Amino acid sequence: MIRRKKLFAVLILLLCTVPVLYGQTVLSRTLSLEVNRQRLDQVLEIISNKTDCYFSYSSSIVRKDSLISLSIRNKTVREVLSLIFNNSFEFRESGSYVIIRKAPIRLTMITKKAEPEDKIYTVSGFVYDEQSDAAIPDASVYEKKMLASALTNESGFFKLKLKNSKSNTATLTVSKEFYEDNSVVIQPGRSQELSITLMPLLQENDRVTISPEDYLTPDSAKTDHQTDSAARKPVLSFADSSKVERTGMGRFLLSTKQKIQTINLGKFFTTRPFQVSLVPGLGSHGQMSGQVVNKFSLNAIGGYTAGTNGVEIGGAFNIDKKEVKYFQAAGVFNVVGGITRGVQIAGVNNTVLNKVYAFQAAGVNNIVKGNFSGVQVAGVYNHVMDSVKGWQTAGVANFAKNKVTGVQVAGVINFSNREMNGVQIAGVINYAKKLKGVQFGVINIADTSDGYSIGLINIILKGYHKLSISRNEIMDVTVAFKTGNSKFYSILQAGASPRENDKIYSFGYGLGSELRLNKARTLTINPELTSDYLYRGTWDYLNLLNKFHLNLNVKLNKYISFYAGPSYALFISDQHTAVPGYRFALPAGGYKLHTYSNRVTGWFGWTAGINFF
Repeated sequence: MIRRKKLFAVLILLLCTVPVLYGQTVLSRTLSLEVNRQRLDQVLEIISNKTDCYFSYSSSIVRKDSLISLSIRNKTVREVLSLIFNNSFEFRESGSYVIIRKAPIRLTMITKKAEPEDKIYTVSGFVYDEQSDAAIPDASVYEKKMLASALTNESGFFKLKLKNSKSNTATLTVSKEFYEDNSVVIQPGRSQELSITLMPLLQENDRVTISPEDYLTPDSAKTDHQTDSAARKPVLSFADSSKVERTGMGRFLLSTKQKIQTINLGKFFTTRPFQVSLVPGLGSHGQMSGQVVNKFSLNAIGGYTAGTNGVEIGGAFNIDKKEVKYFQAAGVFNVVGGITRGVQIAGVNNTVLNKVYAFQAAGVNNIVKGNFSGVQVAGVYNHVMDSVKGWQTAGVANFAKNKVTGVQVAGVINFSNREMNGVQIAGVINYAKKLKGVQFGVINIADTSDGYSIGLINIILKGYHKLSISRNEIMDVTVAFKTGNSKFYSILQAGASPRENDKIYSFGYGLGSELRLNKARTLTINPELTSDYLYRGTWDYLNLLNKFHLNLNVKLNKYISFYAGPSYALFISDQHTAVPGYRFALPAGGYKLHTYSNRVTGWFGWTAGINFF
């Protein structure tokens, strides 16, 4: 019983001790170390193994071949690192990693005489690189609340005018691509000169990572350690200019300073209830307009904002870097980098570099780089680089790179590069890679089809194609081309009976379907409806032969089949006199005529022929 109590006490002690050990931060772990003129990187490897931690640093700021001599007992990792490195370095923890980097940015400030209350005061100074002390040009210096900003010149100099406020403090932020941001608290109402340094972001190709396995000392144990994912991510992030600035209108209308500002301030955006501007950069938000999302934006000529969460109206144009909702209108064009929702109207062009969920209308064209859902209307052309769900209407053409679910209506051509699940109506051509709906046009083209193509020429590249040669009670020979799919195909045909003193010619169009009678499709029924114009020696009269065919088709092999079947003809003719050399009486003797009027007669006939392909 006593032994059990002792064992229980030991277990309790262990359970209480383990959380303390594992809860201990990396920098507070203790170690003893004895090294004499050993390279810095080797010393860090020894510490890494003794404390089971990782070190990460930039080879450009740490000289790993420096020689270190130390003799310490029971010191923390932080204390040991402080002995190795001077005061210009700091140590940050990230999981099991210790990141060694330059110490915090220094700031020097010279304050001049106080200005009278409610006056403008000036903040000026220089921005330098922390490591090289070189001047940093084109750095953004800005005050977030007042939306005041300036760019440093080639000497790193900036000058910023701020309005005095009742607040006891104001904060300047300095941002530059490839550098860490720095915020500086200043004294409002006093003109002052600043000297600010920025720390370069750590580049991944300069990163050195030391793990416990890199260097094994006799008293160290190799451990299977899962690295901290956050510490392994590259610290350097390449800031990219806004997408809208790379558009033609963005390059033309936005200044170099505005583009630099966008690069520097890629992480900073704020909101305001409204803005009024004349042109980009000349308005209530000044050069910071590209970082502000407004609820109401009125741009006399044109505006440049971070986005709109309400209403935006531009006399000529609107340029928004991020999302726009719920109403946007411009006399000439709108350019939006983010998602657009609601209503977007432009006299000439709408360009959205992301998704659209809206009613979109333009006098000339709409261009959408992402998905489109809604109604799209253009005087000339609609272009969607992804899928469409809704309605596209254009005076000339509609284009969708991916799937269309809905309706496309165009004066000339509709183009769906993937699947068309809906209706295409075009004055000339419809194209869909995979048709699952209906096409109405003079020419309909699809790669594959599970739908219906209704037009003069219907081409299904991987569908139903037949070249047919036949004979019937009127024509000695008729050649027809049948194309579409088995559910619905079109027929273009021409026939002739070139007999002496009994000539007759025909050309026409028809529709048909193939209904299989067995699983192998070797036996099918093909109902067809055709309409042919008959030439009987003159073009002055109407001679129209309409026929319904019911053919039994027997397939011999992959390329040849025979067919035959009855038909019923309905003949409409205004020609009451014969032309010498041409047949007049239709059909020939032996067929019982059904007279419906002096223009319309009917009879039962037949068709027999052969299909190729």
